[in-house]
Amino acid sequence: MKIKNLLFACGLGVAALLTACSGNGSLTKSGIDPAKFDSIVDNKPVKLYTLTNADGMEVCVTNYGARIVSVMAKDKNGALRDVVLGFDNLDQYINVDNNFGAAIGRYGNRINKGKIKVAGKDYQLTQNNFGHCLHGGSNGYHTNVFDVKEATENKIVLTFRDEFGKEQFPGNLDVTITYTLTDENTLDIQYEAVSDEETICNLTNHSYFNLSGHPEVENWNHVLYINADNYTPVDTTFMTTGEIRPVYGNQFDFTKPKALNTCIADTTGYNGLQIKWGMGIDHNFCLNTYKDGKGDEQKVAASLYSPDSGILMQMYTNEPGVQVYTGNFLDGTVAGKGGIKYPKQASVCLETQKYPDSPNKKDWPQPYIKAGEKYYSHTAYHFSVK
Repeated sequence: MKIKNLLFACGLGVAALLTACSGNGSLTKSGIDPAKFDSIVDNKPVKLYTLTNADGMEVCVTNYGARIVSVMAKDKNGALRDVVLGFDNLDQYINVDNNFGAAIGRYGNRINKGKIKVAGKDYQLTQNNFGHCLHGGSNGYHTNVFDVKEATENKIVLTFRDEFGKEQFPGNLDVTITYTLTDENTLDIQYEAVSDEETICNLTNHSYFNLSGHPEVENWNHVLYINADNYTPVDTTFMTTGEIRPVYGNQFDFTKPKALNTCIADTTGYNGLQIKWGMGIDHNFCLNTYKDGKGDEQKVAASLYSPDSGILMQMYTNEPGVQVYTGNFLDGTVAGKGGIKYPKQASVCLETQKYPDSPNKKDWPQPYIKAGEKYYSHTAYHFSVK
């Protein structure tokens, strides 16, 4: 149990100056009691912070795992709906194995057998998923407390030192993650990092989106668009095979928007076998918006739409890939916000990234950074009504 000492909101006058949303004990628009996040974890203060904009949107973030806890977006009737899965208290984020809304690092997705070579030296990383290293290992960023460098009405800046040898990664990596909620209803995420020696870095966010605002219901009627002509197949352990396959005419073709059930329900042929192995979609797509080592952030890389709510989310990024994960390991046993139990495929994750296992597949975009070199990654989720 990581919680060392529970601090009640009434005793946190100094912390109130950081504009944490627990300042007056009132509930957030998503119905969360900020006092349920006030604590000390690993000798660091943890709180819930609220971002708001001129249009009435609200995003709540906790510095435990740099997690997005709730996103309140307007539906077609002008009512606010919470469109991400998660918990309404810190205890569950700590004690239930989950990645809800978390920052993922040092390397998002999987590394084959946890083996990498950096600057000519072999490293054996933590093996926490089918013998592979997944999402930075068992104690990746999702289990760590970030420091709050800045917190304003619409922005929070979080920092974390990922020390040499943590989960066996080389180099001390200083990470900064900035969440900004713009008045144009965009949740903007910027990742920056610098290491004192050569290492790998591949940061992302693991928010589970359900744009209907009804996470007790499967996402099958959500309409997905992916600006990608190719995807990377996996084996039975979810590891990329090294192959890049076209999407045209098969289940993974989202170059024109289509409902998720048209893909998930079709398990015929080779691509259908991929659906079976993944128990749904759990695959990296090679974005057309990335060319010649650079991502075009002016073009929509992917979008998700709920016919029920009318909410459309468009994603922009400078990254070469996006992992689309349809919540296949949810099984109705985990009770999230409001006590709602999340069924299988109650959400869609759009995790921008370098392709999985890219350190071991040299023809793919690489995650290496030299000592002193600045790592920068950017993803933006724009919310509107269709």
